[in-house]
Amino acid sequence: MLRFIFDTNVYISAFIVPGSKSDLAFRLAEGGAFDIAVSDAILAELANKLHTKFGYSEKEIKDVESTIREVAMTFEPEAELSVVEDEPDNRILECAIAAGASAVVTGDRHLLALKNYRGIGIMTVSDLLYTFPSIL
Repeated sequence: MLRFIFDTNVYISAFIVPGSKSDLAFRLAEGGAFDIAVSDAILAELANKLHTKFGYSEKEIKDVESTIREVAMTFEPEAELSVVEDEPDNRILECAIAAGASAVVTGDRHLLALKNYRGIGIMTVSDLLYTFPSIL
């Protein structure tokens, strides 16, 4: 089964914009079309952004985290990477390696510029959805 790492920006779009491509991608994972994996570091960054940029309360953040944990497998990376300048992006790559991911799904231009890392593809949400036309 394919396994993907969703970047924080994908989760934000999925939970902030109902009906968005990211929301659809998360629903596909929820329905078992593919696996997603996450780490505590990714969830911590998500919580921080939901609070500081979108004013989410502690309860709303816990609800989002709980929903993600119900769908995603949690991995804790052993290796610390410094591949890209933006440190949180390195946490995404670390999780991808630990989870043996097929690809990272992101809207982040720094990660997308890599195209792949250690054989792990890096794609947009649109690319992911294009991979599953029969499901849509």
